Amino acid sequence: MPSFTEENIFIFLLQIFILLGLAKGLGELFRRRKQPAITAEILVGVLLGPTILGRFLPNLHRFIFPQDLIQQNMLETVAWLGLLFFLLETGLKMDFSSAWRHRGKALTIALTDIAVPMTLAFISCLFVPRHYLVDPGRRIVFSLFMATAMTISAMPITVRVLHDLDLLKTDLGFLIMSALSVNEIIGWVIFAFILHFIAPANLEIVRILSVFAIIIGFIILCLTAGRRFTDYVISKIREYDLPEPGSSLTFIALLGVLCGAIFQKIGVHALIGFFIAGIMAGEAKALPERTRQVISQMVYAIFIPLFFAGIGLKIDFLKSFNAFLVLFVTGIGVFGRFIGAWLGGIFSGLGRENRMPVAIAHTPGGSMEIVIGILALQYGLISESIFVAIVCGGIVSSLILGPWLKYVVNRRKEISILEFFSRSTIAAEIKSIDRNGAISELCALLSEQGNTPRMETLCSSVLSRENTMGTAIEEGIAIPHARLTFLVKPVVAFGRSSAGIDWNSPDGKPTHFIFLILTPKEDDWAQVQILRIIAKAMNVKRVRDAISKAPDTSELWQILEHAFTVHSIIRK
Repeated sequence: MPSFTEENIFIFLLQIFILLGLAKGLGELFRRRKQPAITAEILVGVLLGPTILGRFLPNLHRFIFPQDLIQQNMLETVAWLGLLFFLLETGLKMDFSSAWRHRGKALTIALTDIAVPMTLAFISCLFVPRHYLVDPGRRIVFSLFMATAMTISAMPITVRVLHDLDLLKTDLGFLIMSALSVNEIIGWVIFAFILHFIAPANLEIVRILSVFAIIIGFIILCLTAGRRFTDYVISKIREYDLPEPGSSLTFIALLGVLCGAIFQKIGVHALIGFFIAGIMAGEAKALPERTRQVISQMVYAIFIPLFFAGIGLKIDFLKSFNAFLVLFVTGIGVFGRFIGAWLGGIFSGLGRENRMPVAIAHTPGGSMEIVIGILALQYGLISESIFVAIVCGGIVSSLILGPWLKYVVNRRKEISILEFFSRSTIAAEIKSIDRNGAISELCALLSEQGNTPRMETLCSSVLSRENTMGTAIEEGIAIPHARLTFLVKPVVAFGRSSAGIDWNSPDGKPTHFIFLILTPKEDDWAQVQILRIIAKAMNVKRVRDAISKAPDTSELWQILEHAFTVHSIIRK
């Protein structure tokens, strides 16, 4: 029976050291330039794999990555753990309940962004020349796989870009995330169903319908009773004061393993199970935002770099590169996802100004496209040339998202937040010690101004929005907001809490600086612009320090007035 040797362990540790060190180092350089780290991680694999190192220094390549089955399996196991936990973390980012409660526009955009690109990609793939197919007799199944890969948007990439552009906590950001959440769930259900077309034995209509019913039934069970059970367990973990975040992390990992095993047993890939488990855990209201961040950091610090770096170790990208296929996959994928979300914006009645950002936010294929490509390659459905085209398409669509979305958002006309903010809407010291009380104080302050509704009306709208998606950001800042039909123009209030308030912020820090933003319902962009200006100004440490030390309202006003004048460069 084969067993590990001292040499196997040494080579394995050497591989991990080189791959993880280079992937994280290069990934950080890419991140600082506002580019997705996935590009750097795949590039590391290409450099160390047969494409570069194996071609120019074959002896060194064979020493680090020997063609030994045990050695390959050791690294492959770690890579698959990375992929499984990547899907778990992707599901964790979703807030499906909130998306479903506000499903009007989000559901319309998501369904259109599934139907349009999938139809376009499927029809296009039917005309791919025969010599590019592994088995021309399975063109329908090939086209279905490719259509799925070219349809699902990469939500993790979009989340990062929205965060960098200070759009994640806005209503526009919430709409985009809601639509992407529904898009991804529907896309993965379709993908799980298509997996059963691979084996000829699975083409029996009775088996197809039974498997489809099982998949849908189990997913519904997970998102209803399973979601409540998960929330109950996590709340008990906090109630019994078990060590955190370790206890929640262990439970969520076990949940992923259990769901993965069940899905694998019923004939659906375990990846789908981990994804659904992530959604169940993400829906748990008892799970602190800080714990979510710890899980995300663990996955992205270790597992994800090793997985995506490992892709380049298996394939010679130069040998398998085909310009036609790269242009085909990239062009059809980006155009299909863009036009699908654009039409969804029109059908949902979305304002003209918001259609373009929503459409652009759906264009990256990135990680999700590559994951589906890996499974298709594993099942022998696509060639290495098509897989390389999928990887290139995912990278290109991820790279262009940030600059493209930033250009569109920054094209707007300049505004000044000082038009809607004054000395009279500043509370030098918030008396409340909780989130709801702080919001009530600021709503009461705004209700005293002219042309604003009663305090109870304001408070109800803001708390409803806050409960849907929290507005705390890093460094002790929270920006609660709401859009009101009866408001004449935007208004902004500020409150400072010296003691700090628990606002469930991503970094776990108490909130000291609270900006309340109210905007008219019909104004699609005012909230986005104001929130971005505030985030940009408060990102400067000396501004936060000055606000903390200001003795009274007058000095607070001077500090904020200067900060907003300097940073009011957001365009309308």
